[in-house]
Amino acid sequence: MSTAKRSVLGKGLSALLEDHHKDLHTHAGEGVHQSKGRAGSINLVPVDVIETNPFQPRNQFQEEALRELSESIRLQGIIQPITVRMLNANSYQLISGERRLRASKLAGLKEIPAYIRTANDQEMLEMALIENIQREDLNALEVAISFQRMIEECHLKQEELGDRVSKSRSTVTNYLRLLKLPPQIQEGLKEGKISMGHAKALISIEFADRQLWVYNQILQHDFSVRKAEELGRQAQTNTVSKPAQIQAVAPEFRKVQDDLSSHLGTRVQIKVNPNKGGKIEIPFLSTHDLNRILELMH
Repeated sequence: MSTAKRSVLGKGLSALLEDHHKDLHTHAGEGVHQSKGRAGSINLVPVDVIETNPFQPRNQFQEEALRELSESIRLQGIIQPITVRMLNANSYQLISGERRLRASKLAGLKEIPAYIRTANDQEMLEMALIENIQREDLNALEVAISFQRMIEECHLKQEELGDRVSKSRSTVTNYLRLLKLPPQIQEGLKEGKISMGHAKALISIEFADRQLWVYNQILQHDFSVRKAEELGRQAQTNTVSKPAQIQAVAPEFRKVQDDLSSHLGTRVQIKVNPNKGGKIEIPFLSTHDLNRILELMH
């Protein structure tokens, strides 16, 4: 292996592309503007002419992870190019790779290797969502939200969605059912307080107040998925009366009702009698559950 070839090893994709463009310049006898790539090619594109993807399904990026990636890029270069579409001669729009783009800017890079594609808005959204779903560090709720967006915004049926992301229809259905869980449980799943297995056990419980009770038991006692499933079956068949049909409440009371339900971890109902005041109902499933609610109310 020649010295010239050895010198580019370890520099990352950026260095290889840079040398490739230098070779083109030498052999063609004229400059190659690295940002004017054709569709289907990989080119070095200035970071300041790349717009972020308006269809990006992920809106949270951990700062520490970004700094670590930035340091890796600074030392090793870009290993995997981002994907963009050309808007005009001097403007591009990101399709996928926002973490790499952000980290590259953080590392002080002026250019980034990019795979240039042609795509309309519908294809942009679908590609961004699919790339997001395939991420290893995505939590179950983020996957569920991406699935829901693909169904609603890309007008796909569950079978078609399963084909797009290489998952069975039952798997897609299980993820979508997560979005029917109470907000407090969804937040716990998002924050890693419970696993997908715990969430599936909670989904099998019919009523929200019982779901919340089991959820809080899982958190307090660090129950396994198997224990959560057992507790879920008990909550389904216990002697607690079936929750009454929730009455329609005015919007100003609905927010208070929802906030109280989320805070107390149980389904709170506000019942209003015209010109006669009203009442707040807070159900509990056990003495322990009652004590938990009273502590939260202090």
